[in-house]
Amino acid sequence: MHVPVFDALRDERHPGAVLRHLVVPRLLDRARESGPRSVADEVLGVLAGVRGPVLVTCSTVGAVAESLGPRLGVPVLRVDRPMAAEAVRRGPRVVVLAALASTVGPTEELLAEEAGSRAVRVRSEVVEGAWQRFEAGDADRYAGLVARAADRVADADVIVLAQASMAGAARLARTRVPVLSSPAPGLAAALLGGRTG
Repeated sequence: MHVPVFDALRDERHPGAVLRHLVVPRLLDRARESGPRSVADEVLGVLAGVRGPVLVTCSTVGAVAESLGPRLGVPVLRVDRPMAAEAVRRGPRVVVLAALASTVGPTEELLAEEAGSRAVRVRSEVVEGAWQRFEAGDADRYAGLVARAADRVADADVIVLAQASMAGAARLARTRVPVLSSPAPGLAAALLGGRTG
């Protein structure tokens, strides 16, 4: 589902940019089963020989992939890093909505890393039934479930959508709390060579 999202962003905001998509679903399956570090060697193998910046769109394995950048000799950026940096700039009360429990830990760690010495209070929620809708290919109901969860959020400065696949929910949400998704800022940063600031 990510390929058309990123191709559309490229066409709309970065015409002429060349994207090459590598889709490896088994990495997420193994990371969910055995933890993100368990896929480090396979990620290294998948990315070996890649030239130019790499944007990793899986929030669960993003940190592991990003840590391999020096060994690969190319910038590797997790798609949610620019979004996380923006979230902690907006205020200390951050709500994370995730479709998978395995994404909560990596997203909270990333927010803490981006916050640095700033105090942030992160509250996370796994949106019930959302991942099942995603796996069934029902993008509309998936986005709708996430958007309704966002609309229920109160007492927050910003809402972070933990998976890149949730981006459609940001357009549907009616909450007054800013809702951030990762594809657009992630792609922009990757095309700048992985720089987020």
